[in-house]
Amino acid sequence: MKRRKKTPRKSLTGPIPEVMDIKLLAQYLGMGRSKIYNLIRQRKVPASRIGRQYRFSKPLIDQWLKERLITQPSEAQFPLFKPPAR
Repeated sequence: MKRRKKTPRKSLTGPIPEVMDIKLLAQYLGMGRSKIYNLIRQRKVPASRIGRQYRFSKPLIDQWLKERLITQPSEAQFPLFKPPAR
């Protein structure tokens, strides 16, 4: 069996369109198309299906990303451990 050479992922150049297909979304997010298909199957990414193809709205994807931001909580707001009871 022949092995395929891994090609580096292409970065997006120019303006990003308001509606993206799988390939453009993969480039935009910096992940593989198979990972995006898995997210679609699990209904974790906002997608529209037109016939047999998926389309993604850039504003919805940006909102989806912002909702999943992992931030470092300040220690004053959320202590990790309760102090021992005395």
